[in-house]
Amino acid sequence: MAGPVAALVVAAGRGLRAGGTVPKQYAAVAGEPMVRRSLALLAAHPDIALVQPVIHPDDAELYRQAARGLDVLEPVFGGTTRQASVHAGLEALAARQPDIVLVHDAARPFASPALIARAIAAAKQSGASVPGLAISDTVKAVDNQGRIVQTVDRTRLRVVQTPQAFAFPALIAAHRKAAEAQRDDFTDDAGLAEWAGMEVSVFAGEEANIKLTTPDDFARAEARYAQARGDVRIGTGYDVHAFGPGDHVTLGGIRIPHTQALSGHSDADVALHALVDAILGALADGDIGAHFPPGDAQWRGASSDRFLSFAAERVRARGGRIAHLDVSFICEAPRIGPYRDAMRARIADIAGVAIDRVAVKATTNEKLGFIGRGEGIAALATATLRLPGGT
Repeated sequence: MAGPVAALVVAAGRGLRAGGTVPKQYAAVAGEPMVRRSLALLAAHPDIALVQPVIHPDDAELYRQAARGLDVLEPVFGGTTRQASVHAGLEALAARQPDIVLVHDAARPFASPALIARAIAAAKQSGASVPGLAISDTVKAVDNQGRIVQTVDRTRLRVVQTPQAFAFPALIAAHRKAAEAQRDDFTDDAGLAEWAGMEVSVFAGEEANIKLTTPDDFARAEARYAQARGDVRIGTGYDVHAFGPGDHVTLGGIRIPHTQALSGHSDADVALHALVDAILGALADGDIGAHFPPGDAQWRGASSDRFLSFAAERVRARGGRIAHLDVSFICEAPRIGPYRDAMRARIADIAGVAIDRVAVKATTNEKLGFIGRGEGIAALATATLRLPGGT
């Protein structure tokens, strides 16, 4: 049986030409660190089982914050060259015996799921393939004084991108061969593969799959994203559960000691239930009861993080992202304030977003109604999503 498909994301460079105070892969693009966008694209793809980040040793904390909540492998440290970093990532993957590996630059955050699928198909067919674009401009070769010496036939030229896709055993063997030969001057894996005797083919790349290097690149990317950011969706959710016997409640994914528990078919986490309905509402994709029927025994006592994780994955499957989650508790007790930040962190982890995209608030019902009488807890939630397309 064939092994899994793996993706290796190279994020170990310094990238200082982009300006700013952090390496470019951690600079924000459309509100998220660039490396997060690249990792999330690959982690969400249904055909990719393993995502291996390669980072610089000095960036461990930056990476931890940027990758919070993503389903990727623990990062490994890269080397002094891109080639050395890719080799380190390949060696880290070797024990998992992938069949195909995609090597992608963190600095290309706008690759599409369709491009990923083409890369995998091309690698399965040829064993080594890279995305490329035909050149539309006339190309001239010049001498050291800038004089034109030749007009180059552009019909045979391609501008190469990532992800570059290979049969894993062949690529790691090529990297090991280059290391033994003390060759460390290859600027991409296609060049190394050619040197090692592999035949490399080209499949269709994407105009949008640009590499961000300079401040102008980032400015153009932000402008394009603002123009094509698509549908902004807002959904709301509401949930309420009554108190019953017990010694704790689970709210926002956090266990809180209390004199009573909340009654419900699952763990009765009103915050996560309301957030699930808010996300599904923004997607126009039913509600929590439609996907997790309360009469279904498999959900009895289930942890509600499974429900929120499911809803977040529905967003990613549509090519979208969660822009913001906002939940408000309405209760007389327990006090929410001491647990607010823990809830924000837990919700962020489950939903796969940065913690600064999660808000948790609380208010009492001024002793009015069933909440005022201490008979239960309610939660209101709002989810803001960005989906591709729209008008």
